[in-house]
Amino acid sequence: MLRAPSAHLVAIGAAVVTLAVGGCAAPDQPAAAEPIRIGALLPLSGGNAPSGQADVAAARLAVDEVNAAGGLLGRPVELVVKDDACDPATAVIAANELVAADVVASVGGFCSNATIPTLKIFHTAGIPAVVPLANSTDLLAPGYNSAFLISGTTRDEAKMAHAWMRELHTARLAVVDDGTSYSVSLAQSTAAADSGIVVALQSRLSQDADDYTDLARRVIDGRADMVYFTGYYVEAGRLIKDLRKAGYTGKIMLADGCIDAEIFKHTPKADAEGVYGTSFPMPQFQPGIEDWTARYRTANGVEPLPSTLETYDATKLTLDAVRRAGTIERQAVRDAIASTDSTLTTGRVRFTANGARENPTFLRVQVRDGVFTLLPQTATKS
Repeated sequence: MLRAPSAHLVAIGAAVVTLAVGGCAAPDQPAAAEPIRIGALLPLSGGNAPSGQADVAAARLAVDEVNAAGGLLGRPVELVVKDDACDPATAVIAANELVAADVVASVGGFCSNATIPTLKIFHTAGIPAVVPLANSTDLLAPGYNSAFLISGTTRDEAKMAHAWMRELHTARLAVVDDGTSYSVSLAQSTAAADSGIVVALQSRLSQDADDYTDLARRVIDGRADMVYFTGYYVEAGRLIKDLRKAGYTGKIMLADGCIDAEIFKHTPKADAEGVYGTSFPMPQFQPGIEDWTARYRTANGVEPLPSTLETYDATKLTLDAVRRAGTIERQAVRDAIASTDSTLTTGRVRFTANGARENPTFLRVQVRDGVFTLLPQTATKS
């Protein structure tokens, strides 16, 4: 089921229309400077819409701050927002629309499955893509020199997760993915780790299913004492509920795509109590960003969701690259992005030669009293 656009998205549309109309000067007035257009390709419909809408707000905050300071290169910045619905076919259409809109760069990418086909489109058009959240290793496999991952890769996350599992004395592991690129690549990297942990079950669930009872029984039959689910929060909530209903009493760990308060809409909080999670940096846990959180709250009237830091950083980094390049020529902007060495809300950002972030941080969190709580961080860096 597709979600209706939020009031915030209506505001986005109104802002774009206002900007377009404002650009038509009267005959006796000088023409307004043509805006520099930055694309934002995020899920605004479907199950991940709450996160996508919050991420648009984060990107818009970065753009509004630059415009309030006078714009870039003497020109205003316009954020061109498109919905990819976390669906590859929808994402391809939306990416082509951004190319047609003549964006200088793209700052989108929430679900890896939907992001992968867009990178070829952007690469062919010469448009650099700064990807805030999608982190499958499949994103880097084609070797495009125009893609940059803010959140590291699933290989980085698997390394951190496995180290934590060993500390939790895991003996038999069940790894469950949802068939999407991010989920599969993270599951495969986790299962392939040579750490002495026995992989008792490696399985896949369907995102369209309402019931995972059969999978829960296989976990129990495999005598797994840890389940690691590498998908997204909707299915995570259902899986936790069915595992507990089936009598599973072992440990459960969730990957970054599940770490969102939205999960509690899909499972009783009592069932989720004690569940572990590997997460990207989250606003409520990130030190030194109180001013940023206040600005986001003031601009949007709500608290920032977990993924908003990465999207803000992706947008801020891209705008700064345009400034440093001194031009909107895409190759120059791409080169400026590649040479980034900045401290942003998620920490220091530098990229490796293949576009992955150097030393990405993953947090250890756990559900306590119905909310995700930060745990002491050990070996959180890749």
